[in-house]
Amino acid sequence: MKFLKVGRVAIITQGRYAGRKVVIVQAVDTGNKTHPFPHALVAGIERYPLKITRSMGKTRVAKRSKVKPFIKVINYTHLMPTRYTMELEGLKGAVSGETFKEQSQREDAKKTIKKAFEDRFSSGKNRWFFTPLRF
Repeated sequence: MKFLKVGRVAIITQGRYAGRKVVIVQAVDTGNKTHPFPHALVAGIERYPLKITRSMGKTRVAKRSKVKPFIKVINYTHLMPTRYTMELEGLKGAVSGETFKEQSQREDAKKTIKKAFEDRFSSGKNRWFFTPLRF
């Protein structure tokens, strides 16, 4: 689909991660042998960072700034695109179709994504992406 492009922030509407925000890393419009439907490879936030105030110390801020990511292949029908986009210079090489074949590759990809998300959160960019949906 023309609006589900790489870098687009979307919200998952169904399943275990329903209501979670994700960023599209790779879009497959036609499907392939393992997933014979239009889908997207996404990286999202399973556990959002907590609220931080000025009175908190450095260690407390560091602990509350942690992000737990996930990677998943999701059908287009379960994604709701938003108006937001995100630059993916750190994520493109980390996640691909072959990442899901082996558990160790998957863990390495999650670590890379975690670092990229935490850097982005601490720099103050894409603040909306790091706040949980309230519904």
